[in-house]
Amino acid sequence: MDLKSIVRTIPDFPEPGISFKDITPLLADPEVFAWIVDALAGRYHDRVDAVVAIESRGFIVGAPLACTLGLPLAVARKKGKLPFDTHEVSYDLEYGSAVLEMHTDALPAGARALVVDDLLATGGTAGAVVELVKKLAAEVVECAFIVELAFLGGADRLAPAPCFSLVSYEE
Repeated sequence: MDLKSIVRTIPDFPEPGISFKDITPLLADPEVFAWIVDALAGRYHDRVDAVVAIESRGFIVGAPLACTLGLPLAVARKKGKLPFDTHEVSYDLEYGSAVLEMHTDALPAGARALVVDDLLATGGTAGAVVELVKKLAAEVVECAFIVELAFLGGADRLAPAPCFSLVSYEE
């Protein structure tokens, strides 16, 4: 499926010079959304023990993917949003820093985890989640994304964790 023809590019959003890749048209079409979930499910069937979804747009694809695979869904959320004991990791943003958390019992030790988000840009957020998975003594099998902005080098920053995306933009 040609997802690039469906992804909407919004020039100068959220600021001048940025070309925002909007995935909402992919989600608005039930056949396309089902194709995305099925494509990822086919790739990870029998390879992972759990799906780890990143707040908030990662939840959109992570939840149906976990359900389709018949696997538990673990969530990585912004600091202060989870009610139980958590591990946390700080990471840098373009202008400041942020903190992500996961429950201390989100994954059993040794679990093979798939980290899922909608888009890979610089890799900061996904990198923090990879660190959280490691804090839980679990293994990141791969990080999966609908869209990758390859020119920003996020996959390189996530190494040695492998990355996969359904759509990649080189510029």
